Amino acid sequence: MFQTKKLLLFLLFMACLSFAPACGNTQDRAAAPPVSAESQSANGDKDSEKALKKLVIAEPLHYIGYLPLYVAQREGYFQKNGLDVRVISAAGGAHVTAVVSGDAWGVIGGPESNALANKNNSDPIISVVNVVNRANVYLMSKKGEEPKSNSPEDLKAFLKGKKINAGRHGGTPNLLTRYLLLQLGLNPDKDVQLLEPADGSTVVTMVQQGQADIANGAEPQISDGISKNVWGEPFYKFHTMGDYSYSVLSVKKSTIQKDPETVQKFVDAIKESLKVIQTDKDLAMKDLKAEFPTLSDDALKAALDRAYEDRLWSPDGVISEEALKRDMDVMIQTGIYKGDYAYEDLVDMQFVKSSD
Repeated sequence: MFQTKKLLLFLLFMACLSFAPACGNTQDRAAAPPVSAESQSANGDKDSEKALKKLVIAEPLHYIGYLPLYVAQREGYFQKNGLDVRVISAAGGAHVTAVVSGDAWGVIGGPESNALANKNNSDPIISVVNVVNRANVYLMSKKGEEPKSNSPEDLKAFLKGKKINAGRHGGTPNLLTRYLLLQLGLNPDKDVQLLEPADGSTVVTMVQQGQADIANGAEPQISDGISKNVWGEPFYKFHTMGDYSYSVLSVKKSTIQKDPETVQKFVDAIKESLKVIQTDKDLAMKDLKAEFPTLSDDALKAALDRAYEDRLWSPDGVISEEALKRDMDVMIQTGIYKGDYAYEDLVDMQFVKSSD
């Protein structure tokens, strides 16, 4: 009898071991991000979640302009293409170095930052799809202290001697501010006082507390400042420059060469998001609210209305030569970038074209 009991216990132990792998798989699926019904259908069944390829995208800040990237996450467009995409914030220019170091698969930001990082880099960063195709930077001043008009003469007189929160040195908002000053005949280092905090979220507070007379920024800072009665509508809007490759998604050249299939899937998802966001404003608002839950409904609506009115987002993911040229001209004329550049060294549109 004793031997029989030992045999039964042994068989029971072996049966438990045989079920252990199945238990492990269940834990892995639970740890994976949720997959939409549409994505599950495209991949066959729910078990396909474990096959999602994990990617990390670095962003310089959490920013309303990057909504197409967030929509692709929230609506399952990445999952449908077999990808599990996580976005990390890396301020102070670290979003680009995160890709160079290999801590991130890709980066969202300006191609001009890539151009700087690519100097003496054997594995350059290449932009593969557009997101924000306007210079999404605005200038705001203390309420009741706006320029008389937007004529060059009035702008020059108004800006001279002012303390301007221009954002991080080398960042596009900072460069555009310097570019405008130069175009008006002002010396950015002598005729105004440029304040250059790394944290772009400080613009409202600095003007509110009198540390700055003028702020450059975008949404949600614009609506935040208006709601707090710090300033009114922006007195200068850089989006009027036209097509401008302000925020694009980029990866290493070696990634394009070694894993073009993943790059194509990523671009396909972004293009789907860009297409949907052009027309489905309810979906855009839903995901915007989920990404920025502390903003009021009025602020979110104002931000979204501004984005559509100013045609902020690329309709098709294309980075045109004209858009890149405007971006790089600002870099060159402000003295940040020295030397020549070539469109084909900074941009690769093969994946955008292949997803049509």
